[in-house]
Amino acid sequence: MQLIQEKPESIEYNNIPSRIEQFKNARKKNYKFLVRNFNLALEKPYQWMLKRIFDYCASFAGIILISPLLILTAILIKLDSQGPVFYKQKRAGLYGKEFEMYKFRSMKKNADKELDKLKSQNQTNELMFKMFNDPRITRIGKFIRKYSIDELPQLFNVLRGEMSLVGPRPPLPGEVQLYEKQHYLRFGAVPGLTGLWQVSGRSNVKNFNTVLEMDYTYIKNWNLFLDFKLLLKTVPVVLFAKNSA
Repeated sequence: MQLIQEKPESIEYNNIPSRIEQFKNARKKNYKFLVRNFNLALEKPYQWMLKRIFDYCASFAGIILISPLLILTAILIKLDSQGPVFYKQKRAGLYGKEFEMYKFRSMKKNADKELDKLKSQNQTNELMFKMFNDPRITRIGKFIRKYSIDELPQLFNVLRGEMSLVGPRPPLPGEVQLYEKQHYLRFGAVPGLTGLWQVSGRSNVKNFNTVLEMDYTYIKNWNLFLDFKLLLKTVPVVLFAKNSA
């Protein structure tokens, strides 16, 4: 597969490299820099409040509407393989604060313990782990990952305010330990279920610097219209399983 080279349309890309360099050249990794320069709650307080209200209402309604699908998926996971239905994993969110992110389990039990053995087959770099045909994925896991059903429990994270419907994807704490200073720009927004990365190639985007540019672009151009636009673009990506892992 070819990597995605195009940048999303209708997005302001001016000054991204220079601002990334600015943070890269900072004396240390400083979350106060993020709070001062990327505080969306202060820059756009009314839109930020509406974003949180929309996230809460939409996630609450979504959980109720898709509850039959959630129950069916849980049953299929239990029938398919041993292990819990849900998978909890620590992730880094807004300003680097850690939280437990929920997913439907799509891999066999104790899959995390096999990660070190597979790192040599990583198809991105040490800052992200992506591997097509990962042997740890179960039969039902392949299906729910293809259509992003495994991500649906994150609606509970959105309901709790740990995530948003739209925003950068939250990284693993182990990945954060390998971050350079400029990579911390990702923590300038609440992590989301979907975002620029998901609608611009998903698994085909293997360059972490490209992901960083997308996250920074989202943060600097954020408004409610952009969120709604990305949500609409996510629908065909999920329904037609475009560029799924």
